[in-house]
Amino acid sequence: MAPAKITNQAERAFNDQLSTPQIPSNSLVLMAFFMEKPTLPKGTRDFGPVQMNRRLKLLDTIRSVFRTYGFQPLETPAMENLSTLTGKYGEEGDQLLFRILNSGDFLKDANQEALTNGDFKKVSASISEKGLRYDLTVPFARYVVMNQHELAMPFRRYQIQPVWRADRPQKGRYREFYQCDADAVGTDSLICEAEIVQMIHLAFTKLGVKDFKIRINHRGILSALAAMAGAEGKEGQFFVALDKLDKIGTEKVLGELAERGISGPQTQKVMELIIAKPGNAVDLFNKLQEIFNDEGKRGINDLKEVYRLLGDHAGSGSLVFDLSLARGLSYYTGCIFEVTISNVAVGSVCGGGRYDNLTMAFGSKEKLSGVGISFGIDRIYDALEELGLFGTDDHYGTRVLICHFDERTRDFAFGLVTQLRSAGIACEVYPDVAKLKKQLDYANRRGLPFVLIVGEEEMTSGKLTLKDLRSGTQQTLPVELIAQTIG
Repeated sequence: MAPAKITNQAERAFNDQLSTPQIPSNSLVLMAFFMEKPTLPKGTRDFGPVQMNRRLKLLDTIRSVFRTYGFQPLETPAMENLSTLTGKYGEEGDQLLFRILNSGDFLKDANQEALTNGDFKKVSASISEKGLRYDLTVPFARYVVMNQHELAMPFRRYQIQPVWRADRPQKGRYREFYQCDADAVGTDSLICEAEIVQMIHLAFTKLGVKDFKIRINHRGILSALAAMAGAEGKEGQFFVALDKLDKIGTEKVLGELAERGISGPQTQKVMELIIAKPGNAVDLFNKLQEIFNDEGKRGINDLKEVYRLLGDHAGSGSLVFDLSLARGLSYYTGCIFEVTISNVAVGSVCGGGRYDNLTMAFGSKEKLSGVGISFGIDRIYDALEELGLFGTDDHYGTRVLICHFDERTRDFAFGLVTQLRSAGIACEVYPDVAKLKKQLDYANRRGLPFVLIVGEEEMTSGKLTLKDLRSGTQQTLPVELIAQTIG
């Protein structure tokens, strides 16, 4: 293979090494490798200091909301057994799982017949026993089943970790991304649903987002709509088409349903019901209760209770009853939620719902009902950036850089930086003896809010010049007041 194109300087150095016989050939291979332009896998990203400081602030905001509502922290491994993951997300979800090849000679135990016939599923099952987690809910359910006798029920946990999906990368959709989940398991109380609405409202309010919608629906209501539309035995296809209503419109949804054999006057009537705009949720509840089956009425009663519990409390004004909302239908059994932010193009940023049967999929004899919500940290970040809600001072790093003029003032600065750190101020001293302009340029490029300038006069008087790089103002202060001013 021809080596990658390199610069003249690098090429000369590389050729010099090639002409030196004592260098082992494997070293030459390594040199050639590192001269190639590095790349990232599609759907993944690096985060520099500016992005990481913003992400940390975002994560800490959501974490503080979870802790305010009494949720406890939990972490699970990045990889799970495929037997844990498969069958929990539907056929489409199973196809998006990242599988991990077995260690060593993974082809030794491969299904040779399937390999010859190109049967991907059988080959994959024989050479891969583990996979990267697809979400945090299924690993959480696995953890609960394995530890349920040690857990105080109801168990409330939050979890903030990356997940992986072999999806097609696009804006707002990545192959590696973070989720921030909070779940309560071991209780049927709809207080949990009401608290989820409040947590969502509090989190986005703290993040400065003013215009967002918390859409809510119920699996029982969706099932009742499917029955009314004549979609018995084709509920999944009905829900998938229905969930596209906002994106493709009523006529195209009806077209997709017709292609799947779901059509007729009853289907048309259901679509008219879904797109109708009643005065408020209560009016729609009353209308639906008259025409729904028992499962649909159960859903209406659950939603009525959530609305009643919320009353005029925070979050109720953002709540929107949406008959077309269909998500997570492979395991949600009750209320379902989805959050969208207005005037951004990133899609839903948060979702969740109630699940009653997930723990039983792991052999639990006890049915443990749970309900949870997941914040898509990457989409929320993109939305905040698009809305201009990140400030210029969104960082947890250095607050002040101490500048100096020579070795003597640098040594004095080193003692000063230790003193400021003891007072809880994140700071650093410029390590090299350099012109003051170079040091100030460095602070500006880093986006640091303050610099302290130490010269002979400052060392003698004990009063230092503190410059605010954001406003351009400066003041002379004694050392004991600097920490108070910066903090």
